[in-house]
This record gives sequence, C-alpha cells and structure tokens, in this order.
Amino acid sequence: MLKESKNKVRKKALIVAYYWPPAGGPGVQRWLKFVKYLPDYGIDPIVYVPQNAHYPIVDDSLVEEIPNTIKVIKHPIKEPYGMAGYFFKRKTQTISRGIITSPDKQRPIEKLMLFIRGNFFIPDARKSWVKPSVGFLKQYVEQENIDTVITTGPPHSLHLIGLKLKESLGLRWLADFRDPWTTIGYHKQLKLLPFAQKKHCRLEQMVLNNANEIIVTSFATKTEFSAKTEVPISVITNGYDVEMFQEHVPLDAKFSISHVGSLLSKRNPEILWRVLHELVEEVPGFKADFQLTLVGHVSDDVMEFVKKYNLSDSLNNIGYLKHNESIRFQKKSQILLLLEIDSPQTEAIIPGKLFEYLATKRPIIAIGPKRSDVKSILLEAQAGTYFSYQDFTALKETILKHYNAFKSGDVMLNSVNIDKYSRRNLTKTLSELI
Repeated sequence: MLKESKNKVRKKALIVAYYWPPAGGPGVQRWLKFVKYLPDYGIDPIVYVPQNAHYPIVDDSLVEEIPNTIKVIKHPIKEPYGMAGYFFKRKTQTISRGIITSPDKQRPIEKLMLFIRGNFFIPDARKSWVKPSVGFLKQYVEQENIDTVITTGPPHSLHLIGLKLKESLGLRWLADFRDPWTTIGYHKQLKLLPFAQKKHCRLEQMVLNNANEIIVTSFATKTEFSAKTEVPISVITNGYDVEMFQEHVPLDAKFSISHVGSLLSKRNPEILWRVLHELVEEVPGFKADFQLTLVGHVSDDVMEFVKKYNLSDSLNNIGYLKHNESIRFQKKSQILLLLEIDSPQTEAIIPGKLFEYLATKRPIIAIGPKRSDVKSILLEAQAGTYFSYQDFTALKETILKHYNAFKSGDVMLNSVNIDKYSRRNLTKTLSELI
C-alpha cells in the first residue's frame, strides 16, 4: 500500500485543531494518530494549532509522537482562561478540564464563571481565535494550493474557521465532531439564557448544512445530526495503536478494578460504590484482595462518595499520568471500569479509552445510560458487560463472578472483532473521505 500511494498524486489536507501536544487528555489523541498514518494513504496533512494555548492538562510525552515529516503551523490565541486563572487558579483549571461542581455545591464565583462562559463566549471560550485564523489561513491555503480543510471540535468554534474558509475560497470542508454540540451533557450546566441557546442552535445548523462532509465518533450522534441536515455523515470512531499494546505487563497481584480518565462530578455512579461496599462487608477475603485504582483527575464529589462508602482503605488514587504510563495501568488491571453520566445527552458518547480498553483484552465493566453505543460495541467485541444505573443486583453478581475467577487465577478475556478500531484501519477510512 505504501508503494502504491507513492505512484499517485499526493493530496494536501489542512487540519484545524485546538488540542495538540503538549496538550494531554483524550482530545489530542484522535488527530495526533490520524496525521501519523495519513501519509501512508497519499495524503500530506498540515496541522494548524494555537501557538500559546491554555491547556488544562499537559503531557509532554506526546510531543515525541508527532512525526518529523508533519508540517505544523501555529498562530497566537487569546483565551479568557489565562486572565481568569490569574485570580481564580484552581477553579479555572477544574472548569477548563470539564470538572464542574454539582449545582448545590457551587460557590458564587463558580456560578458567575459558568454564566459568563455560557453567555458571553458563544460557542466557546476560543471564539476569538476564529477571525485571526481565517485571515492567516486564507493566504496560506492559496500559497500552498490546499483544497481540503478539516476542522475538529470541541471546541466547536473551530468549525467556524472551516465555514468561513469555504465561503471565501470555495474549498472542500470536512467537519469532525468528537462530541455533539447543542446536546452535549455540560450545556445544561452553563446557565444559558434563551438568546445564547438560540445562537448555539443557529451556529450548529450553519456548520451542519454547509460542510461537504460530517464525521462523527458515534452512531447516536449520526442519528441526531441526520435529523438536522442532508449533508453526508460518516462514523469514524476513536481507536488504539497496535504497537502500544504489544508489550507484556504483569497483572496486579491484587483484585484491581481500575478507572483511567477524568471522573467528573456527575460521572459518579453511587450504584458502584454501594456494590463494592457490600462486597467488602459480606465476602470473606474481598477487602484484603480488593484495590480500587483511579488514574486521572477526580472531582471532590466522587472522592466524598468513595469515603462515604468506606472504600478509602482500598483506594489507590494515582492522579493524572502521561498517556503511555496510563496504558500500563490499563494492561495490568484485573478489571477496567468505563463510567458515563446517566443522561440521555451521554448516549452518543463513546469515550476514546474504550478502544484502548479493548486492546488490553482485560474484562470491562461499563456503567452508563440505558441506551448507548458503548453497549453495542462491548457486545460485539465480547469484551465486557454493560450496566445501567438501575442494575444493582446484576452488577454485584458480575463483580463477584470476576472476583471468584481472580481467586482461581483465571480472570481471562478473548475479545473479537477489534482490528477495525486500530488507528491505521480507521485512518484508511478517513483517507477515502478526503
């Protein structure tokens, strides 16, 4: 395939992204991996990112993954988080990470910051980057003879860059939605006034109806957007890098149940804490064997529930790790947790770590809304069990079954049909759209 692509006319594609190394977290992974493999399919990506972005999570190790052959261009950005952080550093960092305190526990300053964020920065806090970016890129696109631009959001303001470039230059524009726009879970927490809600809907409609192609990460989002536009929509999920999962890592000696990633205030399944509490109290030996491992930023609300259900003694709270280090924790865990907010707005969310979880071939326990694309993927891959927030008895029985298998030295899993989620195979699909 590599030899074949060299004989074809190579195509240039401009990728407009906000999250880029040294940014950490899930937002950066998708396009960092796509640009790694696109040249293998005859496409030379040029990545456009902010020069001085305010990244809430930093992972310097990801800089090493940027291919030397990839051209990255940058332009300055002005962000309100920088000024707000000067006065309210801790609260600004938690909000920018997406960790929003429960409404009943919000202090006046957090309520004010959310109100300002929701009603004065539409569609988001990076809106001021749109106009200077369009001015800078118009000249660059013409000089480099680029005919395709791809924008990826959130932040969804970046799609407005693609919209204006298409209007000005008539180029081909693909809009990539890693998450929905107006139905994303945290929108309700931004205290939007009616005018702000209407503006979000209007901007979303403009993007959906003017892009040449729309790319989404879940089938539920495709269904939602299909009711709003006739523009072609393709589902390209997130995925995993095969080479990152070839190294063998010994399993934990303890019965470790691990969650990798941020745990927001609402991503806090009391059903799980209750189940674990009962198993600790009722099952001989469980407390001595059990370890609850949390890798990533964890909200104070979640920590309060862990303490409430007397699980603190079993807690291994690691905090944020670099991506390659978090992969090691996934590989060595006995059981992997995938937790999502119990809300209709999260039915369309497929966390990027799901595909890395699949690649570890460790049993997955997922808890989320009754309907979810995650459930379908787990079922197809035979990779774990999905529970709603009402499935207390079934969840308890499943964890106990895994524990009994652990005591027998046999917590095994043979997942199937996961090759299609490799980054290389997903990039091949993307290249065909470009």
